[in-house]
Amino acid sequence: MKGNTGVRCFQVLLILGNVIIGLAGLALTAECIYFVSDQHRLYPILEATSNDDIFAAAWIGIFTGFCFFLLSLLGIVGIMKCNRRILMAYLILMFIVYCFEVASAIVAATQRDFFVPNLFLRQMLENYQKTDTGNNDEQIKANGVTTTWNYLMLMKQCCGVNGPQDWQDYSSYFRTVNSDAAYPWPQQCCVMTPNGVPRDLALCRLGVSGYLNLNGCYDQIAGPLERHAWGVAWFGFAILCWTFWVLLGTMVLWVRIEY
Repeated sequence: MKGNTGVRCFQVLLILGNVIIGLAGLALTAECIYFVSDQHRLYPILEATSNDDIFAAAWIGIFTGFCFFLLSLLGIVGIMKCNRRILMAYLILMFIVYCFEVASAIVAATQRDFFVPNLFLRQMLENYQKTDTGNNDEQIKANGVTTTWNYLMLMKQCCGVNGPQDWQDYSSYFRTVNSDAAYPWPQQCCVMTPNGVPRDLALCRLGVSGYLNLNGCYDQIAGPLERHAWGVAWFGFAILCWTFWVLLGTMVLWVRIEY
């Protein structure tokens, strides 16, 4: 076998395949690390809607991506040495990691279906500025929702989920503690000056265009989440498809290696 040119070419192809798996694994790890760092500060909203499985999928992606990198090195050593034991360990471990990545990709792909306005609207209305819940965990969740919505409405220049009318059309905790005349919607919905104060609070309360942000925040939530979900899911699926053929080739090589 050692003098077979065809087998040597096959080994080179498998080594190249593992190099690609290793590099793709590092890229998947980097992508998932960026996602779980929560640059858009959306995790409190997902946690409040019990819709944070996408973060679990990303954490699995960090693990599987790094494992793909390490196992690709093991596979390269086993292929170069034509060592059946090393290749057997490589195949078993790679199969385990492969199953974990399948789970990660499926969770990320199916999670996109839960990024719907009604979930975000319900949690916003129930928890925004809510105090004295009587439960420490619930209060932490409510504080997180309030902080996140204030950040979104200020930084993204939006209001509510679908628009300022959300605060008028639906009952909410905010509505029970603030009079409609004084606070028809949170002040964070107002157009701000560079100093961070409403341009004209009276006109903002009246809902005058140019003084009140009329667009909703839904696109600022669902957009980044869907992009990350697609990235974690479909990049993971692409790695799985490539890894399948490399593993299949490695099995063929393992069978041909003489004892």
